Amino acid sequence: MVTVTPSRLENGVLDSYWHLLDTGAASDAVRPVQNVDTFCTARDQHSTGCKECCERCVGSLPWASLIATILLYMGVALFCGCGHEALSGTVTILQNYFEVIRAPGDTLDVFTIIDILKYIIYGLAAGFFVFGVLLLVEGFFTTGAIRDLYGEFKITACGRCLTAFLMFLAYLFFLVWLGVTAFTSLPVFMYFNVWSMCQNTSSVEGTNLCLDLRQFGAVTISEERKLCTQSEKFVKMCESNELDLTFHLFVCALAGAGAAVIAMVHFLMALAANWGYLKDASRMQKYEDIKSKEEQELHDIHSTRSKERLNAYT
Repeated sequence: MVTVTPSRLENGVLDSYWHLLDTGAASDAVRPVQNVDTFCTARDQHSTGCKECCERCVGSLPWASLIATILLYMGVALFCGCGHEALSGTVTILQNYFEVIRAPGDTLDVFTIIDILKYIIYGLAAGFFVFGVLLLVEGFFTTGAIRDLYGEFKITACGRCLTAFLMFLAYLFFLVWLGVTAFTSLPVFMYFNVWSMCQNTSSVEGTNLCLDLRQFGAVTISEERKLCTQSEKFVKMCESNELDLTFHLFVCALAGAGAAVIAMVHFLMALAANWGYLKDASRMQKYEDIKSKEEQELHDIHSTRSKERLNAYT
């Protein structure tokens, strides 16, 4: 009886299999990987390369500018969208319940002012979309691997001027959004008073409170546009969704303006950091230029002396 050891069995099977491969009897689909270590090493290198590429891409993103841009777009979109619809709701309330009529011709009335505010909203939406793109591009230029290109002296000088200019614009727009936030709080306060009167009408039963548009500057002093709590139109206004929706739209617009203010503060911090980096890069570039110039001068002096010694020897 012949005992077949595992080593003899493995060697026999392998010899037979490689013989089939040499004669072409085995197909390409079943050919073994002749060098498993090489395959594993290539796979590991590919995984490491992808990991390093991802880390490099993530590290090169200007996260501060990116977060500020997203916050700015959200705030501007919220302010412009809700503010536009709130102004349209205000026009509906004035026409349906206070019976305010649009003045003929080019007379400046409350409806003309509302139309002007809508055009301002359109301009804000377009302008700050472009401004956000500019700030985000500036953040990319001063972050990550692009810093090597951006660190050249001529580009750095231009970059410092651009960053300083954007800092000035960001500070100016920060003040603008502060003013917009304060201005947006006025209709929120007025609508809150009207909304509170509607909510507390039952508790103050027997008391006739009136809303006079002349107090808010919506109409001229000669016009009398009052709406009292015991009138039928006041009850209809309180029961309708227009007042409640317009009030909450103005609240959302106020929140959007506040988000834009916070975004401007984020941009100011990011731009200040970028400007400091560019300033240091400019100083470092000047130092490198002076150092290379001195090394070149020393090399030239050494070469001249070597030539003089060689000439003297010959």
